[in-house]
Amino acid sequence: MGVEKSAIIWYNKLHYPHHVRFFREITDKRDYMKHKLSKTSVLHLVKLFLRVGLFLVAFISYIVCRINGGCIFSEYSDIMPWILAVIWIFYAVEMALRFFPADIESPGCQKQFKKNFIPTDENVPVLQSWQRTLIMALAWFGLNAIFGILYFTGVIDAGMLILVSLAYGVGDMICIFFFFCPFQSWLMKNRCCTDCRIYNWDYAMMFTPYVFIPHPYTWSLLAMSLVILIRWEITYRRHPERFSERTNAGLACKNCTEKLCKRKKQLMSFIKNNRFIKK
Repeated sequence: MGVEKSAIIWYNKLHYPHHVRFFREITDKRDYMKHKLSKTSVLHLVKLFLRVGLFLVAFISYIVCRINGGCIFSEYSDIMPWILAVIWIFYAVEMALRFFPADIESPGCQKQFKKNFIPTDENVPVLQSWQRTLIMALAWFGLNAIFGILYFTGVIDAGMLILVSLAYGVGDMICIFFFFCPFQSWLMKNRCCTDCRIYNWDYAMMFTPYVFIPHPYTWSLLAMSLVILIRWEITYRRHPERFSERTNAGLACKNCTEKLCKRKKQLMSFIKNNRFIKK
């Protein structure tokens, strides 16, 4: 079997360019189960496509409205209310599902539930630094304060704030599914999404720009996201053992059902080893 596989790899190297060879190798039937996307990864991919589609529709509509002398949202009067309605339904459903345990969801957000807690022999959890968490929160508030200033000084309008929020949603899924997460790499220093201290902050961070737009659609989404965040923080305080790999074996790599780190390593290896993207 080893000789046969080596022969296949050698043949691919001779007859196919790097990018074609990569996809042939990861889709080979013998390796299919090894590289198969997990259900959670499929969910992330579906969310990514839906969020990108929602952003593009809103962006195109915004450009058209600006050309016609209006915007998606002007002085609290909806020129194109269906866009806000679609955004509200889409994210309200997503957030509602976060309140309940779900095997298909990421272990990163599911670790707050008792059913996902697998005790170890240790009793004292090792938690991420509260100073890092505070710095991250301040950095996020600072970034969005800039957008708030631009909005109140008339440089950008409410429609642009909505697009910023939707862009946050797309960026969130790109960070999870493809490349590195800046919060993980630069601020929080956690191992991966599974042990992320701020995983369920995502919606509150995504809808931060909505604090500047007083409207039932925007503020209700923001309120739901804050409920998710507050529940997360209460659970973190009451059951810190669920948030540490030292006390919760469910967060260990061997028990991970998501396997996103392997997918990211494949992608980064593909980018690094293929000449067609090198200068």
